[in-house]
Amino acid sequence: MAQGYNVSGTKVTGNTGCVFNIQRFSLHDGPGGRTTVFMKGCPLRCQWCSNPESWELSPVIMRHDVKCIRCGECAKVCPTGAITIDETEGRKIDYARCNQCLECAHTCPTGALVVCGEFMSVDQVVSVIKRDKVFYQNSGGGITVSGGEPTFQGEFTEQLLQACKQEGLHTALDTTGYVSYNILERILDWTDLVLYDIKHRDAEQHRRGTGVTNELILANAAKVANRVETWLRVPVISNYNASAEFFYWLAEFGCHIGAKKISLLPYHEWGKSKYEQLGMQYPSTWKAPSSEELQHFGRICQDFGLEVSCGR
Repeated sequence: MAQGYNVSGTKVTGNTGCVFNIQRFSLHDGPGGRTTVFMKGCPLRCQWCSNPESWELSPVIMRHDVKCIRCGECAKVCPTGAITIDETEGRKIDYARCNQCLECAHTCPTGALVVCGEFMSVDQVVSVIKRDKVFYQNSGGGITVSGGEPTFQGEFTEQLLQACKQEGLHTALDTTGYVSYNILERILDWTDLVLYDIKHRDAEQHRRGTGVTNELILANAAKVANRVETWLRVPVISNYNASAEFFYWLAEFGCHIGAKKISLLPYHEWGKSKYEQLGMQYPSTWKAPSSEELQHFGRICQDFGLEVSCGR
């Protein structure tokens, strides 16, 4: 079965794909109505990420404290003593001691602790996707594999997209491009459209925002667009990349590599609650662009002859 890969192409772990969400009837991850399969595992740590539950390759625990009845069952089964029940403050989790064994979530009677991430076979995922085959046909849609970073589980993603193509479905890959090209190349054989993330033009600014530099990402973008229809997607962040200079560069870069479209994704805080549910602190560094800024950046890209969308 498929295994995960890191950026160097080395196998990571696992015999099946680890999926944290399958979103049916999606309208924001490619043309038409789609099913988006969200894979776990990502080599980037984008500080504005709205899916921090996707970072680790394996399943993780998420808290829903409003559902906690302080029964103490989770504390009883915790092998490391990471969970305590306080009469005043309720359940506490010491994440430094938690080993993510998941026993607490399996024991919790109310859903106050849940497991995010499930190991699934290609056939299991395809069986979910096929439920909406008529919907794809009527809307011009299909299947999108996203994340996390789906190439982090490269072999599984390749097999999944291959199976979807054999079902006659339109396939899309949503990727950061931070992966060895030999992995991308195999996946592209079964991909009709690539949604390719571009965060910043400057390598060090890219590292500041994501934890990695962008040389590999930009090099792969040109190779990908040369093989498969490519749409560039950019998170627009007021105090990070929201400048006319950046968007002139982005539009020129998009034209140079042959991208067909640029999608502007304005910064939002919709994923903020997830950080607390994971025992993480949400970074408050970033700010959303104004509607006037978005319109200006969109016009810059349109003047280069590129199709532009906002929010999808």
